[in-house]
Amino acid sequence: MLIVFAIWLLLVVIAPLSLPRDSVQDLSGTVGEIENGEQFDSMNPLAWVVYTIGDMYCHQISDRSLYLNENQMPLCSRDLGIFIGLVAGMLLAILLNIRISILLFILILVPMGIDGSLQLLTGYESSNLIRLITGLMAGTGVALIMSRLARQVLDVYDENPESIHP
Repeated sequence: MLIVFAIWLLLVVIAPLSLPRDSVQDLSGTVGEIENGEQFDSMNPLAWVVYTIGDMYCHQISDRSLYLNENQMPLCSRDLGIFIGLVAGMLLAILLNIRISILLFILILVPMGIDGSLQLLTGYESSNLIRLITGLMAGTGVALIMSRLARQVLDVYDENPESIHP
């Protein structure tokens, strides 16, 4: 999973760098739709794929996104934080053998839940730094809990290889 998350994060960072400066602006839209296809048509194939996936996966609201090479990133700042956190969490789990409890996992998600809910339900707007940090926390928590679950499955398999059937 670390390799998959790291490759995706690298592609998200490379995509705006691979395009002419200031050529991707205001991708604001909704989740689950490709709304910026015309803007993507002139992109190189790598950027086209990454931005199209971003358009489907993320709202890409301009004010909630970071810019690299003066181009809007393919994902908003919270989603970028989540993917950074997924990579960081997997590295922590692998290199430092960090294990996380379910309670700590839930507590790590609370700041993102509060921040996102307040923005959805009130006139509150958090900063991109807060969105990035809460996404980073959530992504790290998800990676650590995924690692814990994977270890539990492997431990069961080590104890009784016949218990897991292909």
